[in-house]
Amino acid sequence: MVKRFLITGASSGLGRAFTEGALRAGHTVCGTVRKPQDAVALEALAPGRAHARLLDVTDGRQVFEVVEDVEENLGPIDVLIANAGYGLEGVFEETPLAQLREQFDVNVFGAAATIQAVLPGMRRRRRGHVLAVTSMGGLMTVPGMSAYCGSKYALEGILEAIGKEVAGFGIHVTAIEPGSFRTDWAGRSMVRAERSISDYDQLFDPIRAARQTASGNQLGDPAKAADAVLTVLDSPEPPAHLVLGSDALRLVTAGRAAVDEDIRTWEELSRSTDFPDGTQIR
Repeated sequence: MVKRFLITGASSGLGRAFTEGALRAGHTVCGTVRKPQDAVALEALAPGRAHARLLDVTDGRQVFEVVEDVEENLGPIDVLIANAGYGLEGVFEETPLAQLREQFDVNVFGAAATIQAVLPGMRRRRRGHVLAVTSMGGLMTVPGMSAYCGSKYALEGILEAIGKEVAGFGIHVTAIEPGSFRTDWAGRSMVRAERSISDYDQLFDPIRAARQTASGNQLGDPAKAADAVLTVLDSPEPPAHLVLGSDALRLVTAGRAAVDEDIRTWEELSRSTDFPDGTQIR
């Protein structure tokens, strides 16, 4: 079945891969970009089926206007992939709060605005699939990525709750959790907080150097990520969480196991805080 996609952040990286994959499969795509030249390049991929709109996802009014324009002029949106986002690298103590807010403004509130804008139409039609790109860093953490992981954890929680809210309307919600893919995410696309505290040098300097060295040589293939997403879209029971990449699978599994171990170790203390005659919440 041919579907109509809205993909944010479609000019490069995984957003571009998702766009190209959907077009190869015969679907229609409207991709949002930040620059006019990127809009021209995107529409040249498949004239008549590839459409572009200029959008800053941090402008909530503009997000709703673009979604309204797409639905009026191109047709109902069947699939949203909220992909727009970026990485902010830096030790938390060194990261200015202004940069932390900017990270959440794009990665969390930009995605939230886009999802809010498409949900009314999907709910009226009683069908649709909302996907948003979080990260393996939305289910586990690494030093030096506190702002990024925090934004992705927040988006994970929003998506999981939305999925439970809209399940009765025939709308599916999937969080896409990629590992390291061969895009420019860790290169020029990443914002890096300035170093200022030498106490963190021994921990963080090797991490930053290793990430920069690995940029361009990551394990993940963006085209295969696009194929995986298309496979999920064809499933009658798509997952709420889609981990992509063997590195993500390994690191997320280890991170979740560490949480489970804490829960088991401190189970009795957790239970000790109940009133003996309290109401049990199930």
